[in-house]
Amino acid sequence: MALTNNGAIEIAKAAIGDAPTTLNNANAYLGVGDSSTAFAASQTDLQASTNKQRKAMDATYPARTSNVLTFRSLYGTADANFAWAEHGIFNAATSGVMWSRKVESLGTKTSAQSWLLTVTVTVAAA
Repeated sequence: MALTNNGAIEIAKAAIGDAPTTLNNANAYLGVGDSSTAFAASQTDLQASTNKQRKAMDATYPARTSNVLTFRSLYGTADANFAWAEHGIFNAATSGVMWSRKVESLGTKTSAQSWLLTVTVTVAAA
């Protein structure tokens, strides 16, 4: 999952104790949308115009094992019933910072389904 410019700024703020809004259980959200617009580091939100939704983390998420972060949100039958073509990690329910975004077709969710979205991010040196 590619890091946005604003996501990189949040990491830099954390490195010097400049009080970023962290990706803890109270602040982390996964968002899905129906846009297949290519990723650009300057993007600040999902690119879908109307079909997009953010969901809070499930209990105990995000989780960390060594250098791997795992984010997980449940989208119930009333949530995000459209084609999922993009997803991102956010530090707020609305506005806030989109830390990363990925363009990927995950299928079309319907109101007859609940989907569990799990995203893993490996933090690694270049």
